Amino acid sequence: MSRPTKPEPLDDMLPEYDFSQGVRGKHHQAYRAGTNVVHLDDDVAAAFADSVAVNEALRLLMKLARERVPARRSRSQKPRVVASDRKRRG
Repeated sequence: MSRPTKPEPLDDMLPEYDFSQGVRGKHHQAYRAGTNVVHLDDDVAAAFADSVAVNEALRLLMKLARERVPARRSRSQKPRVVASDRKRRG
């Protein structure tokens, strides 16, 4: 027969923890500079349920941008001149 286990307390913060000298946001700038975390403004964050929704929206935006904007030509590729362009150029 197994012994009954004590339920874990909901609050795991012990009384001896002292945060009175803590500084809010102390490492914020360093963390932000060294990670890929994106901080959304409150109005933008309110439009999305979670990070999955944000990623889906950004992927859709990237897809639309690729479809709308033609791929860049490398410098070695010269623009193709068609007959109608020759007439306009004179």
